[in-house]
Amino acid sequence: MKIKFTKMQALGNDYLYVDCFKQKLSKALLPDLAKKICDRHFGVGADGLILVKPGRTNKFRMVFYNPDGTEAEMCGNGIRCFARFLYEHGLSKRRRQEVETKAGTIQTEILTTDRDFLIRADIGRPILEREKIPVKGNRRFCIDETLNLGGQKLKVTSLSLGNPHTVIFVKEFDPRWQEIGRMVERDPLFPRRTNVEFVKVLSPKKIRLKIWERGVGVTLASGTGASAATVAGVLAQKLNRKVTALFDRGDLKIEWDLKDDHLYITGPATSVFSGIYDYT
Repeated sequence: MKIKFTKMQALGNDYLYVDCFKQKLSKALLPDLAKKICDRHFGVGADGLILVKPGRTNKFRMVFYNPDGTEAEMCGNGIRCFARFLYEHGLSKRRRQEVETKAGTIQTEILTTDRDFLIRADIGRPILEREKIPVKGNRRFCIDETLNLGGQKLKVTSLSLGNPHTVIFVKEFDPRWQEIGRMVERDPLFPRRTNVEFVKVLSPKKIRLKIWERGVGVTLASGTGASAATVAGVLAQKLNRKVTALFDRGDLKIEWDLKDDHLYITGPATSVFSGIYDYT
């Protein structure tokens, strides 16, 4: 099967987009397709496979698969690239879109259409109740709790943005942060595993992050990860509600609006190339 795709990236967080208005893909093959096409040695290589599909209540729906073949709920960088894909590929010339995801309906707005585009996404309210994240335990929230990890004690705050996140504030990044991230992701405390954000606070308005993404591993950036870090920082009285999140290849603007309790992500979305993948 020959599958047409477009590779896009936001701060190095890269995804492969398939227009399912034009190509019909069986749901049964999607986990295997995601594993193969996202492989960086034997496939095209990406942090995930994103399908552009008709919505159930809105015109468009984003379906997102991790490189390990698992289906994820939502992606902050992926949804902004999704908005650019719709605009550039003639599916919609509207700058504002409502996109269905497994985490609910996300509103996007294209602010500029230069080379990288600048796109804002409203990803809704953070979910703090531990049973909805989910996180095991008896307390209502998982805020600044101690996680025992192989003899090491970590202070963690967990929340959901449609997908689960666990934030760890650090003074400096541990050389073993990737190993720690892998262990936290799969700790029994998290029934559906968790994304992990290591956060260094540079000022009340600026943070530096390293990301261990559930089902992916190390990623160069994460929109929902930066949003989760902002929420955790505000709850810990470390951060303001408007934050610049710094990554290796650029930054995102995050706002946790006091009026509507919604989180807003603003940042670039870039097209890389299009091609045809021979799936067997």
